[in-house]
Amino acid sequence: MTDWPVHGTISGPIVMIGFGSIGRGTLPLIERHFKFDRSRFVVIDPDDADRRLLDERGITYIQAAVTRENYRDMLKPLLTKGDGQGFCVNLSVDTSSLDIMEFCREIGVLYIDTVVEPWLGFYWDTSAGAAARSNYALRETVLAAKRRNPGGTTAVSCCGANPGMVSWFVKQALVNIASDMGLDFEEPKTRDGWAQLMHKAGVKGVHIAERDTQRARNPKPANVFVNTWSVEGFLSEGMQPAELGWGTHEKWMPENGRTHESGCGAAIYLLQPGANTRVRTWCPTLGAQYGFLVTHNESISIADFFTVRDGSGKAVYRPTCHYAYHPANDAVLSLHELFGNGGNLQEKHHILDEHEIVDGIDELGVLLFGHSRNAYWYGSQLSIEETRQIAPYQNATGMQVTSAVLAGMVWALENPNAGIVEADEMDYKRCLEVQFPYLGPVRGFYTDWKPTDGREKLFPEDVDYSDPWQFRNILVR
Repeated sequence: MTDWPVHGTISGPIVMIGFGSIGRGTLPLIERHFKFDRSRFVVIDPDDADRRLLDERGITYIQAAVTRENYRDMLKPLLTKGDGQGFCVNLSVDTSSLDIMEFCREIGVLYIDTVVEPWLGFYWDTSAGAAARSNYALRETVLAAKRRNPGGTTAVSCCGANPGMVSWFVKQALVNIASDMGLDFEEPKTRDGWAQLMHKAGVKGVHIAERDTQRARNPKPANVFVNTWSVEGFLSEGMQPAELGWGTHEKWMPENGRTHESGCGAAIYLLQPGANTRVRTWCPTLGAQYGFLVTHNESISIADFFTVRDGSGKAVYRPTCHYAYHPANDAVLSLHELFGNGGNLQEKHHILDEHEIVDGIDELGVLLFGHSRNAYWYGSQLSIEETRQIAPYQNATGMQVTSAVLAGMVWALENPNAGIVEADEMDYKRCLEVQFPYLGPVRGFYTDWKPTDGREKLFPEDVDYSDPWQFRNILVR
């Protein structure tokens, strides 16, 4: 595709916080799809490794860390310079999404991020309990801000591939399933309508089922954590407690499972790190597989969004929802090395760029299961080869994220007074329309696979055959 559409005009400054793998990949998409004033485009990052990309474009670079102490003084003059409405694109780590989001809304600036990120130190605070370090707790701070100040300038929370794009996939997958079942329905217009449709379709749960098969030219060295996207981001979320949206059909909870004392009540957490928690899942290309139950915002937001409540507010239907992630093989080896060494982080981190990867795809989708058609996977099967042809500075994993950031920015420009929103609340058709050119093949697959398949061949297991889709059967123990 060479005739790329211009989706809108950013009338004020653009400030991108963070210029790591996702920032680099988002840059050419912003250039391609928006009209903007280049003289008011600023990138802030403490690491100047890729400064040349900005210098050759005439984009201002500030080598600094955005901190709790300086964010207001640093960002205000940049975001309010000249006329028009500014846009803050927060793609950083160790910066408070909530504080920056609220500040942007205070000064009338559009905002987007890919995660509810806390200030430096949150993830590794040994004095805080697991519940306090959870994504559930982080999301609740954003929901509280939304209740305090409803409406107003748009701030899009958690809009990358996942969380973000996968919430749009869930809606499309649900419509596909309901249509294939021959259900009598009209596409919902409200949150309650979507929840009622999922209940009617008989969906028991949703896996964010991902398999990254991208392979590097050179094997992983010892004592280096290798990944296809931010190592810092993966380690941070991987060392949080495993979290999942908790369905109303569940009859069993792990001994180390815990509920939350306040908030929406849509999720539980386990007293163990997500990157060391395995689950059974399925993706189209390689079929049945183990994935890691790494905590993600969408595990909670999707379960919450599709909850049906009675007149008293009691949840009468909710799907179980969680990430089931098989990262690139080098990342799996890196995790084994990390946990085998007592959880001590490798000192050296490396992100595989598009030049180091020889082949492979990132197969990222949603597996809706437990209904009369058993299970249905819908998602993106983007290859490294196609990624190289579409846009620079990223691999397949990165492009699924950067294109979702693009879609979220377009939606925010078209809906500038929507207040704080999650991807579940956005127009999924419009967002996917913007994103589709960057996702490679987007397909749906039905499967007969169940997490009880092939069990107890050689050894006894604790399996509930009466309901294959119990978390009891999905969790690897």
